[in-house]
Amino acid sequence: MSSENTSKQTGFPSSQESIDIQSSAENWEYTLHDVDHVQQRHNWDCGVACVMMLLSPQQREEFEANFYNICAEEGFHQSTWTVDLCYLLKRFDIKHTMYSTMLGVNEEYKKYSYYDNIFDLDRERVERRFAEAGSRGIRVRQGAVSSARLLLHLRRHGPAIALVDAGYLACDLCKRNKIKAELKRQFGGGYAGHYVLAVGVRGSRVLFRDPALSARLCAASAQALQRARAAPGTDLDVVLVHQGPGRELAALRAPATGGGGRQGRRGGCVVQ
Repeated sequence: MSSENTSKQTGFPSSQESIDIQSSAENWEYTLHDVDHVQQRHNWDCGVACVMMLLSPQQREEFEANFYNICAEEGFHQSTWTVDLCYLLKRFDIKHTMYSTMLGVNEEYKKYSYYDNIFDLDRERVERRFAEAGSRGIRVRQGAVSSARLLLHLRRHGPAIALVDAGYLACDLCKRNKIKAELKRQFGGGYAGHYVLAVGVRGSRVLFRDPALSARLCAASAQALQRARAAPGTDLDVVLVHQGPGRELAALRAPATGGGGRQGRRGGCVVQ
């Protein structure tokens, strides 16, 4: 377990940074990290698809050509944990930091049917990868990244891979999963782990790409994303990607006017 103090564990922004975030939302700041959308191939590789979105075209071509060999070499085959994604990012020299409230396997999750067939099979690999992460140059930190901290990172530093309970996450633009998410919020339901790639912020909404869908940009309120991230089963896992030189960051600001301001250039959940 990490011995860091709470502020280091969580990476919470200072009070001034929180004020800056609120001010930015009121001014309809629009920040977007451009990535190429990748749709997952199977029902287990959503996290891998998120990693592939962050790669250069040459790296992605290499990965696609050797997809199953790379998965076998990494040892996760058809069961990926967040730490596995970190090793993949390291393999392709993508700078990042992982945050989680549990640096290892959370034994409490054995009761979830989602983990039934993989828990015991994956435990040794996952624990070993956490133990060896530091020596491999992979940064893992114990703690929860707050919603405010995530928004700040998306604006200033780069995208983020987030583990969510898919049942809680809906797109405000295309309305996908809207009714199901509302029903789950009110009545609960089983855990369904899923990774999405957060790529920007528009006002108080987080822009993200969902590898389960065809190429499009989705959006959800920061509160809704936080609910999906904080659901039991996730350990609030998130991988903050530190953008390298040359990757374009588009930041547009519309004036704060009546009626909610102007639409950004990607104001709808449409095929890009």
